[in-house]
Amino acid sequence: MSTLIETRDLTRILNETIPVTLVKDISLTIGEREFVAVTGPSGSGKSSLLYLLGLLDRPTGGMITIGGRDTERMDEDERAATRLANIGFVFQFHFLLPEFTARENVEIPMRKLGRLNRSEMRERASGLLAALGLADHLDKRPDQLSGGQRQRVAVARALANDPPLILADEPTGSLDSSSSEQVFKILETLVREQGRTVVAVTHDLDMASRMDRRLSLIDGRLVLYSDDGDPKGTLA
Repeated sequence: MSTLIETRDLTRILNETIPVTLVKDISLTIGEREFVAVTGPSGSGKSSLLYLLGLLDRPTGGMITIGGRDTERMDEDERAATRLANIGFVFQFHFLLPEFTARENVEIPMRKLGRLNRSEMRERASGLLAALGLADHLDKRPDQLSGGQRQRVAVARALANDPPLILADEPTGSLDSSSSEQVFKILETLVREQGRTVVAVTHDLDMASRMDRRLSLIDGRLVLYSDDGDPKGTLA
């Protein structure tokens, strides 16, 4: 399995009056075609880690490579281009633009990347939404869709530029159990059938147990687990 993401001693500290450590000395590798859960209590650094992996934030120390490229050497334009072409994001709250239709929301990342012409973008957006069971909702605005439907639009938007990596921050956190299961199955399909890597922050330990492996954080550090599943310390 080829490595897609690697971090070494990754640290993020907010330089406030009293410095706040969000993540501390995290070293990990995530391979292609992996389905990875990130768990831990509120405030443990889960989302902070995800934002660092997604190049939405810069580390205070340590290193991140994506596809073998050292992201520390990238300027802001390179980081933005890497995010756009290689990483899709799904958040707990879908962040769809309310004035645009489902199809138009999915087209936005494609417009920014500029690889496709207008008709190609329209065709791809329609195809992604249809594959997620939304063929009859292409021209509806977010306020005309259910919570589960809006989150499926958000997944389609994350897939717009065909990225190898999907980062999801509590993607089922605001959904009912039926919609949560539906979104989980979609993410699982992205890994098993499409060969993507999915890293998902979740409070749902049952969901985490169904993924390939679990990264758990406490106070910004990765936690080691014993064979019976009990925490036995942090990775120094």
